Amino acid sequence: MWNPDAIMENLYHSYEQKRQAQQGQETADQTRERLKQGLAGSLQIGMLEEDELRPVLLERVEWEDHIRERIEFGTVLGFRVPAYVLIPKGKKGPSAAVLALHGHGYGSRQISGLLPDGSENTGEPDSHGNYALELVRRGFVVMVPEVIGFGDRRLVEDVKDGKVGNSSCQALASHLLLYGISLAGLRVQEAQRAIDYMLSREDVAAHSVGCFGFSGGALIASYAAALDERVKATVLCAFPNTFKGSIMHVRHCIDNYLPGALAYAELPELMGLIAPRPLFIASGKQDRIFPVATVEVAIQYLQDQYAEAGAAENLGFHLYEGKHEVNGTQAYPWLVEVMEKELSGR
Repeated sequence: MWNPDAIMENLYHSYEQKRQAQQGQETADQTRERLKQGLAGSLQIGMLEEDELRPVLLERVEWEDHIRERIEFGTVLGFRVPAYVLIPKGKKGPSAAVLALHGHGYGSRQISGLLPDGSENTGEPDSHGNYALELVRRGFVVMVPEVIGFGDRRLVEDVKDGKVGNSSCQALASHLLLYGISLAGLRVQEAQRAIDYMLSREDVAAHSVGCFGFSGGALIASYAAALDERVKATVLCAFPNTFKGSIMHVRHCIDNYLPGALAYAELPELMGLIAPRPLFIASGKQDRIFPVATVEVAIQYLQDQYAEAGAAENLGFHLYEGKHEVNGTQAYPWLVEVMEKELSGR
C-alpha cells in the first residue's frame, strides 16, 4: 500500500492534463514557441559559453572510396572533442554533409568501420550498422564526433583495466547536475558546435547539413534538429517513442532524462518541432527498449503535425523486422534524395 506506483501514474496524468489545458488556450504558433523555449531551457542552450573551434588535424588516411580524417575541435567549458571526418573520393565541389551521432557502445569508431583500437573492422557490422561508412559511400561528407561519456571521452576510472564499450554517463550526468547542467544539454550543444565546424569546411556546401542518429545519438539529433534550423534533414533511428511508453517504462541510461520536460511536452511534441523540415523515423518492430506500439503513437502525432504544416511529404518512416539496431535500407536513399534536393536549391 505504500509503494509509489499509483502516485507516479497519477502524476503523469496530472501533468498531461495541465499541458492539454494550456495548449487549449494557445494558437499553434504560440504552442510551438513555448515548446521551443521549454526545450532550450531544459537543455540550457545559450547558457554555456562557447569556446573557439580551433580545429586541429590529427591524422589523414586514404581508403579506396573515401578519406578519413581524425580531428579535434573546441565546444564549450573547455572541452576538446575528437571526431572522424569521412570524405568521399571523386567529388567535385562542395558536398552535402551529415552529422552522424553514435549510440551507446564504444564510440565514434563503432559507426566508422573501425574496431575499438582504431584498426579496420573487416567483419560483419554490429547493431550500429557502420552507418557513417554507409553515408560517406553515398557521397556525403560525414562528421562523427566522439560523444562525451563514450570511447576516448570516458572518465579515467571507466577506462581502467582495458574496459571497452562501457560509458561514463551515470557519473557525468550526476556530477553535471550539481552545476545545473544536464548531460543531454551538454551533448546537444556539442553537436551544434560540430555543425559550426562542418559549415566552416570548404568541402561542405552551405545550407546542406543533415543529421543521422541512432539510439542515444538519435536523442541528441532530435533535440539539436528541433532547435537548430541549420539541420535540413534528420534521420532518427531506434529512439522515437513517448516518454511514457519507453523512457519511463523501461530502465534507460540516465542520459535520456531531460529536466522538466513533462511540464511542457511529451517526446513526440519535441520531435514535432523539426516540422516542416524533412524527418525520417526508423525503428525495429522487436526493439524491446523502444516498443513499436508507442513508436506508432509518435509517428501518428508527427503525421498530424506535418499534415497541418502542409509538409506531409517531408515525413517518412520505416518499421522493420529487427531489434535495437540500425536498418538503413530505406533511410539511406531517403536522405540522399532529400539532401540532393537541398543541394540543388529545390
